[in-house]
Amino acid sequence: MRSLRFQLICLWLLLFGVSAGLAAVMVTLYRSSAGEQVAAGRTAAEQSCRAIAARYARSVPDATQAQPQLDLLQVLLQLVLIEAPYVEGGIWQASGGLLAYAYPTYEGSGVKRDIPQAEQPFIVELAQQAARTQQAQTDVVRGSREALIVSSCPLAAPGKDLAAWTMTRTHAGALAAQNSLRTGLAVLMGVVLASGLWLGLILLRGLRHVQHLETRLAEAADDAVPVLDRTGVRELDRIVDAFNRYRLRFEEASAQLREAGQQRSRDQRLTALGRMSGGIAHEIRNPIATMRLKAENALAASPEQQATALRAIVGQIDRLEGLVQSLLALVQPVTLAPQLVDLRQWLAERRQAVAGRAAAKDVDIHLQHSGASQARFDPVHMARAIDNLLDNAVRHAPPGSSVVLAAAAAETGSLLFRVDDTGTGVPEALQARLFEPFATGRADGTGLGLALAREVALAHGGELRHVALKPGTRFELELPWRTS
Repeated sequence: MRSLRFQLICLWLLLFGVSAGLAAVMVTLYRSSAGEQVAAGRTAAEQSCRAIAARYARSVPDATQAQPQLDLLQVLLQLVLIEAPYVEGGIWQASGGLLAYAYPTYEGSGVKRDIPQAEQPFIVELAQQAARTQQAQTDVVRGSREALIVSSCPLAAPGKDLAAWTMTRTHAGALAAQNSLRTGLAVLMGVVLASGLWLGLILLRGLRHVQHLETRLAEAADDAVPVLDRTGVRELDRIVDAFNRYRLRFEEASAQLREAGQQRSRDQRLTALGRMSGGIAHEIRNPIATMRLKAENALAASPEQQATALRAIVGQIDRLEGLVQSLLALVQPVTLAPQLVDLRQWLAERRQAVAGRAAAKDVDIHLQHSGASQARFDPVHMARAIDNLLDNAVRHAPPGSSVVLAAAAAETGSLLFRVDDTGTGVPEALQARLFEPFATGRADGTGLGLALAREVALAHGGELRHVALKPGTRFELELPWRTS
């Protein structure tokens, strides 16, 4: 029941169900009211007619008389009909027509003695049927404002041409309300239908707007927050306005976060520069001292020995050049150019980049790849970081062992690059400052490779971690997952 769509549909169905039930109740009440009065009038007319016939049969045991006793019939009519309110009646004979008539419960100003002219043809026809069939006959004629109920019973006569009849009308007030009930029912049904259609239109319109908003949000790429258009529905527009305000705050916060990240990166580089000062002086002083010594020896040596000294000087110059390039890469901001990268091919290229050094040391490099086949990052800077990690692993891996380069989706939903070796591991004293420039355990190392790899990870919004293995070392470079 948490779905707004399901709740609105249930409300719509409930409204139609309740309205249909109410209409059915009103129809039932109307029909039962009018029908009950007709049934009651019919019962009264039939009972009065049978009572007249029964009393006549007891009062006139000899049914062979040709002429009926009118005085007796008049008295019987009065005695029977006085007990039946609003019922009038009389006697009919084929040769004499309408012979007697009585309406003792008439509420007019005087005694009613004349048979209604309009109903006489109907009364005569029904009396003829009763006399001919010798069976009681009853018929109901419904008018716009009242229902006429006539019943006729055969009386004992030698010619079977004598019949009694009774007549009554339903209460005029109930039938007069017929048009009002019809009008009320029609209005009710119209209101119900209009309410259902209106609710349906509101439902469809609201769901259409919600679906549009959902589509706009689903089309947003990566971390972008779309601008939602107003719908014209006040309640939805409040949500849309609140979301757009949140978007502005989110963009401001994102900009501040990026600026803070850049400031953090600058601060880290400045801190690293301060710590690098001693290391730089040491790294530069040693090659310079070596070159000075070689140059002085070359000046004093024979021409044949000068070539050896010059090669040593060139080697020290190459070392200084590599150091300067690493320093420049470390202190300059990392400018990313992300693109969609084929992971399997890119990993193969990384293995190929260190294949020569690995083969010289008899170290195998194994690739492991699972998850999506593509990801979005800067392939050039990431190649520099992974190559540094692989080069570091190959240097520390014992001959005949293997180095693992793996890429997979982490439990956090990010992209995880992993480089494992089975070497002696990082000394515990070095682990606290492992990613600082010039922090190295090798005499010939500069300690800049891991620092550069960490800078690349931070620039991508990720992190570089060291995990101690037994035996060996693992470096995990984790990036936010972007497959497109």
